[in-house]
Amino acid sequence: MIPNGAPNGASSSTSAAPLPLHRAARVEDAIHNVIERRLRRRGWKVAVTAYTGYGASMTPEQPGWVRVLGRVLLARIDPKPAKRLKKLRGWRSFTAVSVNDALVRIEAGGRTCEVRCDRGGFIDTVVEADLAPGWATVTLRVEDSAAVEAPVRIIDPDIRFGVVSDVDDTVMVTALPRPMLAAWNTFVLDEHARASVPGMAVLYERLVNANPGAPVFYLSTGAWNVAATLTRFLSRHLYPAGPLLLTDWGPQPDRFFRSGQAHKRASLARLADEFPNIRWLLVGDDGQHDPEIYAEFVAEHPESVAAVAIRHLSPTQAVLAGAFPSPADSSKRVPSGAQRWLRAPDGAGLWRLLRDTEIL
Repeated sequence: MIPNGAPNGASSSTSAAPLPLHRAARVEDAIHNVIERRLRRRGWKVAVTAYTGYGASMTPEQPGWVRVLGRVLLARIDPKPAKRLKKLRGWRSFTAVSVNDALVRIEAGGRTCEVRCDRGGFIDTVVEADLAPGWATVTLRVEDSAAVEAPVRIIDPDIRFGVVSDVDDTVMVTALPRPMLAAWNTFVLDEHARASVPGMAVLYERLVNANPGAPVFYLSTGAWNVAATLTRFLSRHLYPAGPLLLTDWGPQPDRFFRSGQAHKRASLARLADEFPNIRWLLVGDDGQHDPEIYAEFVAEHPESVAAVAIRHLSPTQAVLAGAFPSPADSSKRVPSGAQRWLRAPDGAGLWRLLRDTEIL
């Protein structure tokens, strides 16, 4: 059975009566329509931005499938070659203008289907496709724009281990969520100045080398606007390539603002449903809600968890991240159970705790 349903910006193949939009969403759509009309009159064209997707290869029990992710945006067509920016500020990622309800043609594994993006321009749909395990591509096209290839990670049905990693303060130092620091890191700081958490890239590389074919998913409450920035960051710091699971930061159909914790819970539950034979190493930090979210997932899906690895923030880092951990609080966050809960301040420390386990 092909997985169905997609939280946050989903484009589903099943039809249902639309629910009334939240007032904030209606206001956003009205402003957005005005901007879109003006930009179209100025010659801006529709284009597709492809995100990394994932899927599973065919088995005797079910056909192969791919979760296709992307976004339809307006882009300026400039005949002059653009100059390469020496500094890439984060605010540039948030100036994109999306297109509502555009028809997108998807070609995957020799099959073609059409879906419509949602009100934020997002494409998030599952299509049937017979692709070999490993990295592959699917093609997305909208209107008369050029076709865009989206990388997809196809997971072998024999794989039994994978990694789900938080991003902020787990692989990248961000000092979230204090408002001023968050705004500086997200909108002002040059992306090349972002620092990697020591030892984490080496840890992930060792994990995938010890488990050939193991997928790595990067689960974050960050906006899809920063997907390209995060992808470049991960590549620049030699993290294993893998799909990003991000969110839409704008007003939601049913609420003023998205829930980051709900996004993480839904994404973990979806992975457990899509890959019931994989046991995940859940990696996060104790600056925010990762321990609580992972504990809930362990309780609900113990068979889907190999271990939980938490990066323990120093007192200074915890304060910058808006948390005030104490020994008592830390002990409460680590539930008892069969799954291992490992804590260390960096990747090297987590590696020392993991290297003698069955995971390696």
